[in-house]
Amino acid sequence: MSKPLKRILVVDDEENTRLALTRLLAGEGYDVKTAANGSEALNQLRSQPVELIITDLNMPVMNGLAFLRELHREQPASNVIMITAYGEVESYLEALNLGAFEYLNKPVRLDDLKKVMCKIFHES
Repeated sequence: MSKPLKRILVVDDEENTRLALTRLLAGEGYDVKTAANGSEALNQLRSQPVELIITDLNMPVMNGLAFLRELHREQPASNVIMITAYGEVESYLEALNLGAFEYLNKPVRLDDLKKVMCKIFHES
């Protein structure tokens, strides 16, 4: 009997990033959904929970930190990896304080992402 696919939500305003991460993660056997901003992501999560959220920091409508704040109120046990092209110590610390599991710089290397995902999913 095969194990069920783990669901991942990729949240990024850049369509190319969403598509690239979707291809990579789907190729690794994950069920991947996408959202263009934090507000869209919250709406999806209310009806379809996921095991992991990979979200960008800088997005219009609702940025990654605002999304994390709201997510923490609604679903505090969520696994979140924050990604950004604008890594700053302040946003890094705030993201971790808001419950992000990890903070990765763009462009995201698949090996780095897989290592973090293995820790989240307790896989070897």
